[in-house]
Amino acid sequence: MTRLLLTLAGLLGGLGVAAGAFGAHALRLRLAPRDLEIFETAVRYQMYHALALVAAAWVADRWPSPLVGAAGGLFVAGIVVFSGSLYLLVLTDTRWLGAVTPLGGVALIAGWCCLALAALRG
Repeated sequence: MTRLLLTLAGLLGGLGVAAGAFGAHALRLRLAPRDLEIFETAVRYQMYHALALVAAAWVADRWPSPLVGAAGGLFVAGIVVFSGSLYLLVLTDTRWLGAVTPLGGVALIAGWCCLALAALRG
């Protein structure tokens, strides 16, 4: 579990850095300021939750629990849905994707709750 969580953290963190660089260099002059803010929010949440996966790996190593696996899965799902929907919204101008974004946010919140419970029960 620890190795998987750290692998996902590394991959999603690296992709977050790449997305941030893409936004800063390739999109800065092509997007409206509000769309650039949306893109930056997606990158920021991706990076926060890549670090949350590192925390989940630490908790999994210290207090193994199915809740830690659930937290990791929810963090990954949340990144994909929250950040992914925002990336697509901005890059494709498909505005209805904004209605999907909160589902990713709920997954991220649930991931934090699972992580907290795993630590508390550990």
